[in-house]
Amino acid sequence: MKKILAIIPARGGSKRLPRKNVLPLGEKPLIGWTIDEAKQSKYITDIVVSTDNAEVAKVASQFGCPVPFMRPQNLSDDNASSVDVVIHAVEFFKKQLGKEYDYVLLLQPTSPLRNVSDIDSAIEMLFEKNADSVVSVCECEHSPLWTNTLPENLSMANFIREEHRGIRSQDLPKYYRLNGALYLTKVNRFLEEKCFAFSSKTFAFIMTQAKSVDIDNEIDFQLASLLFKS
Repeated sequence: MKKILAIIPARGGSKRLPRKNVLPLGEKPLIGWTIDEAKQSKYITDIVVSTDNAEVAKVASQFGCPVPFMRPQNLSDDNASSVDVVIHAVEFFKKQLGKEYDYVLLLQPTSPLRNVSDIDSAIEMLFEKNADSVVSVCECEHSPLWTNTLPENLSMANFIREEHRGIRSQDLPKYYRLNGALYLTKVNRFLEEKCFAFSSKTFAFIMTQAKSVDIDNEIDFQLASLLFKS
């Protein structure tokens, strides 16, 4: 069995939705949904929450997820990248605990409708395709072919390209977007590239729009709450 480290990044600061990672969503705090689903996986070796916040660490521990370190301040501000957070966690496990992994799986707690079935199916896709990485996507809510920039005078001349005018939305080609629910990649490739590489050996794991809610603000949170209730 390949060894997989699941990293749940959850810093304490959030300007648009304060304390979002521990806000109650249904019967659990937001981060609890991701922890519980990850714990059910058939393939994940270890799970860790990477946080700079004592409240988040306490909640994670209550859900049975270890917090063996507190994230340093330079990885906790608005400029910190997910790449740096993952590298920090991988290096901590290697240097401090003597543990190395074949794959790393980033599970953002702001995607609470992603479940264990999605997690394990994405891992199985990685194995079946002998992929370097698998990244979750969903169909775009609106076609980018019906979008454009606007000039200062707000004129909509040439807003929609000539070849797309008069075409019904259902007849336009499908476009997909990253939904942020999961990023799965080989550790060695990740450390070499310093990114979640998009190559011929990267494959899309398609999720439904309903499962792809990514909580960034109050409206996202309310939408997720409605979907949970339904």
